[in-house]
Amino acid sequence: MDERIPTALEPLSDQPRVQSFLASAVAGGVGHAYLFTGAPGSGMQEAAQALAQCLVCPNGGDADCDECRRVAHRTHADVRFLEPSGVSGYRVEQIRELIDDSIRAPIRAARKVYVIDRADTLRESSANALLKTIEEPPANVVFILIAPSAESVLPTIVSRCQIVPFRVVAPEVAQASVTRATGARAWEARLALAIVHTPREASDFLNSPSRRDVRRKVVRTLGGILDYDAWDVLLAAKDLAEAARVPLEDVREAQKEKVEIAGEFLSANALRSMEDANKRALTARERAGMTEILSAGESILRDILICCSRIDEDIVNEDASDSIARTAARTCTESVIGALGCCADAARKLDAHVSPQLVLEDWLLSIKEALECPR
Repeated sequence: MDERIPTALEPLSDQPRVQSFLASAVAGGVGHAYLFTGAPGSGMQEAAQALAQCLVCPNGGDADCDECRRVAHRTHADVRFLEPSGVSGYRVEQIRELIDDSIRAPIRAARKVYVIDRADTLRESSANALLKTIEEPPANVVFILIAPSAESVLPTIVSRCQIVPFRVVAPEVAQASVTRATGARAWEARLALAIVHTPREASDFLNSPSRRDVRRKVVRTLGGILDYDAWDVLLAAKDLAEAARVPLEDVREAQKEKVEIAGEFLSANALRSMEDANKRALTARERAGMTEILSAGESILRDILICCSRIDEDIVNEDASDSIARTAARTCTESVIGALGCCADAARKLDAHVSPQLVLEDWLLSIKEALECPR
């Protein structure tokens, strides 16, 4: 029998088994808890959003109605996207707030959906707080947990979920998906995937002028870094940090709309909890913007390494080929490898919640020092 794929699930065509499974679930009866497992870049977050759209959409996931657009913009009052608020994972208080919210009736839709990213950071105390609700959930609530593997999540949680494994998407398949979705050229799709890794995020990146502008600033900064003095580097870091905050305005506007909608229905305590969650989401988005800067820088350094090593491989940043060639002519393979190591160091500092601007300053100074090593 032919199975109709809801429009919201069509972008999951590079994960055909997942797409078919979720379409069957939407058509035949959705479970109360799912655990999406797979490597970063396999599209689990995109699939969680698509499933949430299908669950709250009056048309079964048309991806175009007001409900679906609200889910895509993270402003739907009945769909919550959660990330750990603690340095080492989810706090017990964060999960208890989720549980308190789950027992309230939906505001707009027939169901409430909770997407719990990085479920592998649910430590024993927070997992136990969630366990009872997953065991006996309200009839109108669906949980979607996301983790690298089932083994990384506490067994008591895993046993209550339907496991949905995601495979790693081949680069050429991901690239084709992005070019179909955006009309971008092949090198632009490769570039976006190098920075944000998944086809849907890559499409969002290419459709965001502010995020693309941040990447252009990274290109300009690394293209001139060998001629910068320390003051120039500090100014460049400040400029990048400010540019990374520009896309946050879209997030703030979406959050403001969500609070205005929910304010008619929620108590003062619930509204305060929502505002706290919004602050955490802004912090997470700022860190995501910083991660994009580091990824953009890493892709440029990899292209410089290709030029230095004379490897027979196309560079990713085709629009910066002249700048990359000039830098490659002034450094050497060992120096570029050292500069690439600075990207990993900067990522670790971000994970340790070091100030974003301090991370950028140290990152750029370290790259300059590495590339200037004697040939």
